[in-house]
Parts: sequence; structure tokens; C-alpha cells
Amino acid sequence: MSDHFDNWTVQVRKGLLDFCVLSALAERERYGYELVKTLVDVAGLGVTEGTLYPLLSRLRLQGLVSTRLEESTEGPARKYYALTREGRRTLGLMQAYMDTLTAGARTLRKKGDHA
Repeated sequence: MSDHFDNWTVQVRKGLLDFCVLSALAERERYGYELVKTLVDVAGLGVTEGTLYPLLSRLRLQGLVSTRLEESTEGPARKYYALTREGRRTLGLMQAYMDTLTAGARTLRKKGDHA
């Protein structure tokens, strides 16, 4: 692959990661490692624990997710992450923007097919 394409994919993944994390938390709260396992399964996203935990910390500081600790019978206490009201609002805005952007890109591709 070309350097340009590699750089582009890195930028796309960075832009989508917040959206994917918030989307994964939309259905229910999750603990950190569970969230990692969920996002690792998203083809092309390329998320690791090393990228996810700093992102979760930033999202918490921005007021988009909340955290709580819960004791676990399987080891150390688990930190659970959940969307806040602002997180849900932001996810809705992100989803609307993604829908608009995807539709626009599809329109461009169709115009290119007919040229």
C-alpha cells in the first residue's frame, strides 16, 4: 500500500474511534476490557488497549462518559463506562453527520460511475 493510503486510513480511524466507542456504549455500559474486545472485532478499526484507555479518559473529562467501579469475583475491580446525557446527544449528532457524509460520498461515487 502507498504511504498516502496508510496515512489516510490512520486519520479515518482516529476520526471514527470516538464515534465507535460511544456507539458501543449506547446499548449498555461496559467495562474496559469488554469494550476493547467489542471494538477489536470491528474490521478495519485497529483499536488496542493502548489507544482505548486514554480515549476513554478523554471522553470522561469531556463529560461524554461516566465511570463506576464494581468489585469482581474474577480479579480486580472493574471500571464500567456508560454514556452520559451529553454523550448520547453527541452520539446523535455524530450519527447524523455520518449519515450525511456517507450519503454525500455515495452521490459523488455515483456521479463518477456515470462520467
